[in-house]
Amino acid sequence: MDKSIFTQHISAQFNEELEDIVNRAMAMGGLVEQQLADAMAGLAEGDSGKAELVVTRDYQVNAMEVALDEECTYILARRQPTASDLRLVMAVIKTITDLERIGDEAERIGKMALHLLEKDRELHPMADIAALGEYVRRMLHTALDAFARMDTDQAVRTAQMDFSADSQYEEIMRQLLKRMRDDPEAIPRVMDMIWAVRSLERIGDRSRNICEYVIYFVLGKDVRHVSFEQMAEEATGDRR
Repeated sequence: MDKSIFTQHISAQFNEELEDIVNRAMAMGGLVEQQLADAMAGLAEGDSGKAELVVTRDYQVNAMEVALDEECTYILARRQPTASDLRLVMAVIKTITDLERIGDEAERIGKMALHLLEKDRELHPMADIAALGEYVRRMLHTALDAFARMDTDQAVRTAQMDFSADSQYEEIMRQLLKRMRDDPEAIPRVMDMIWAVRSLERIGDRSRNICEYVIYFVLGKDVRHVSFEQMAEEATGDRR
């Protein structure tokens, strides 16, 4: 974590509280990233042990979000932060919300993995699904790295990766819909694969969200609901 992102205060305890919420958000991000990796091992490789672990471990992600949200609320009430301090707390709150939802998507992938038969994993779309899974995991990792260093350039580059994730998702969906047409008996299991792929697409979206929070903190600019070109243009400003 780059400590230069913090405003230094007279109160050393306030400095420690701000550092603590960022550190804990990063720890939560690490757990969520592991959840995604294990869920994909269950889905693409048939590792039922890891798939079950994702399902049973989701409560840890939820507990981390609740505890960290409470600490952020305490800081808002007790410290009444302003300017960049306030933006930092809000960025953490928004980030952990998205991380919790990424954890939910990973849990859903784990559940879907437990429904599949081995022959389902031998079909061509599974290779593409595994590639998409690795792509969005890397996207999440770089988004968290940008958050740790509050690096707007990396945040923009990572957000741009969402275009490729969406393109891969659409191609996989075409393949899965064709399989349902060709083999109606496989529809229930293909639907499980569709739900898993949809979760991967959402993880890409939420990783982009984290990048937007980085830009919000550093530049004080809300780049939600704008085009990528507008986001990149806003991110060229100087830190306030």
